[in-house]
Amino acid sequence: MLDRDGFRPNVGIILLNLKNQVFWGKRIRTHSWQFPQGGIDRGETPEQAMFRELHEEVGLRPEHVRIVARTRDWLRYEVPERYIRRDARGHYKGQKQIWYLLQLMGQDWDLNLRATNHPEFDAWRWNDYWVPLDVVVEFKRGVYEMALRELARYLPRNDHRNRYLRSGMRAREHDPHGPHGAPHHIGMPGVPPAMELPPGATFDPNPAGETSPVPKD
Repeated sequence: MLDRDGFRPNVGIILLNLKNQVFWGKRIRTHSWQFPQGGIDRGETPEQAMFRELHEEVGLRPEHVRIVARTRDWLRYEVPERYIRRDARGHYKGQKQIWYLLQLMGQDWDLNLRATNHPEFDAWRWNDYWVPLDVVVEFKRGVYEMALRELARYLPRNDHRNRYLRSGMRAREHDPHGPHGAPHHIGMPGVPPAMELPPGATFDPNPAGETSPVPKD
């Protein structure tokens, strides 16, 4: 379902933990990482689509999260032609998205990347709020920045680090094995053996530097 300008209606999800870190998922069988997102089906509201995608992609139900805020208007990005199916070229331009900021009210083990028979992610991690801007594929970077900036004002005030300006956050050195950027993993050398993970979480020490992904709905 495309609008008259060739953009598909879509929802994006920024999921926070209690430290105001954001969920960051690795697309299945690729080296690209992104926020959960997905198309709005005919007859669905953006909120209905968001809850459906939340379950399909990360296994969470409405009772596991609290809606903190959403973007006021559609945010758009165009997809480079090389990533568009040949039969869709000339019609499909990209995505227009409503973004939701959610707070996880459950536990890490409530996340399940294998909630359906068609998983979208095969690994995940918690990142500091602004880190995704440094590692997301370039053609999505603008819309990520618009969404993160608009929703940052609604961040729960439970961690003083999240009051830093984006420039200050990006200037920090992010150790891929540090406490705030560390991927969820199990049975890896140098990792505390008591660390257990939800189904589908795997270890990938460095999501940066990946090649561009084929865009998802």
